[in-house]
Amino acid sequence: MRPRTLPLAIASIIMGSALAAAWQPFSWPVAILCVLTAVLLQILSNLANDYGDSQHGADHAQREGPVRAVQSGAISEKTMLIAMGVTALLSAVSGLALLWFAFGSDATELFILFVLLGALAIIAAIAYTAGFRPYGYAGLGDFSVLVFFGWIGVMGSYFLHTHRFDWEIMLAATCSGLLAVAVLNVNNIRDIESDHLAGKQTIPVRIGPKKARTYHWVLLASAVLTAIIYVFLAYSSPWQFLFLLAVPLLIKNGLAVQWTVSPLKLNPLLKQLSLVTLLFVLLFSAGQLL
Repeated sequence: MRPRTLPLAIASIIMGSALAAAWQPFSWPVAILCVLTAVLLQILSNLANDYGDSQHGADHAQREGPVRAVQSGAISEKTMLIAMGVTALLSAVSGLALLWFAFGSDATELFILFVLLGALAIIAAIAYTAGFRPYGYAGLGDFSVLVFFGWIGVMGSYFLHTHRFDWEIMLAATCSGLLAVAVLNVNNIRDIESDHLAGKQTIPVRIGPKKARTYHWVLLASAVLTAIIYVFLAYSSPWQFLFLLAVPLLIKNGLAVQWTVSPLKLNPLLKQLSLVTLLFVLLFSAGQLL
């Protein structure tokens, strides 16, 4: 289930819910069910990734990353497929419960719209590396992460609370998404050799390790910049800049990724950035509420 990736799913919901609490209205049942649904979808994506990469050859004995369940034989393909099916079902149940608390029985059109978005999220979680033409192998993983960990995660949860769309929320959502893409980028830099051998055309495979590290700086800087622009547009208190306390940790991660060559030594940086992203979002969210 790769617990180290779960803070990213939670972060986007925290940001969207905190913005809703700042702008009102806010609902605890909606927030809790948003977190549960997002975590289940992330677990589904992780299970499908383990299964799909084993099927397509990205997980093999020479791979530098952590040992994977199906590739190592710890879990059979059949068992993993069952786990994926159960997790997809739980995601659907949690998502439907979320929509019931958010909209009740009156907003039929909104209910249907979010059911379709939920179905798309389940399909996207599975099709990332599993199936006949996984889009993660075509280098579209970064865009997918931006969409689901940023735009849909933040703006979707915000809308479920408030039942309205505010354009400036797009900036905060983009910040969350870019930080999640940066985490994926560290993962892809680590796996660049094995992904190249498997024909997985991630962005680091396409542009090479040197440019991938420059790309990493662009992602981190753009995330901070979008957060700053949002605060200037929605400014009400100096506390809104609280997230800047996490910027030195992002710089530290960028420098470490820049100078770390060994794939194995990138593993701790992957976990570090995931936790720093969560801290950044928590500070950003706290700043909106103070």
